[in-house]
Amino acid sequence: MEMHHETQLDKELRELKNKLIRMAAIAEAMIDQTITELVNRNEQYAPEVSKEEEELNRLQIDIDEQVVTMLATRQPVASDLRAILAATKINSELERIGDLAINITGNVHTLVQEPPLKPLIDIPRMADLARKMVNDSVKAFMTGDNDLARSVILADDEVDALKDQILRELLTYIMADPRATERALALILISRHLERIGDHATNIAEDVIYITQGRDVRHPKTPR
Repeated sequence: MEMHHETQLDKELRELKNKLIRMAAIAEAMIDQTITELVNRNEQYAPEVSKEEEELNRLQIDIDEQVVTMLATRQPVASDLRAILAATKINSELERIGDLAINITGNVHTLVQEPPLKPLIDIPRMADLARKMVNDSVKAFMTGDNDLARSVILADDEVDALKDQILRELLTYIMADPRATERALALILISRHLERIGDHATNIAEDVIYITQGRDVRHPKTPR
């Protein structure tokens, strides 16, 4: 049986993937921490979340620089090239997810200043779903698992449905009591940020299908 010797390119691709795993773990922690703050009405994680965002930004720059070097020095073949280009896109999706988590901390700050508006059920559920989508989409990239990537794309519908439900419910609060407006809007914004996190995870999943099948699923209706 022929042994496969790891090339320098294989080694660099592995390093690249490990950095993306690290980024995904940080992004997931940020989602968890911001929602824990919201549920506990306590901004205990705010300094940590802001440190994590700095680390995400550092990793993003580091990955981009590594990709440029790999493209310039390794002349990757088609399948490796697709993986490297997908890594740069996944890199920017994860950085955007970190930005959205930072936005959520701003909305949490508004909410903890006042009494709670309502029991929180749908937003933590939405956050769990969005965080799992991030985890699964990056795992699908690491393993080339198409089915897992497809499950992420399907989960996006559930996240969107929850966002619509939250919006409808909170609009009734605003209509019933104008004093609820600021708090209701902050919760609506949190649900919108979570929906956008789901969208970024979906983009990653679509990239995985593109790499494994060489097929672009993002615009299925456009004629080729």
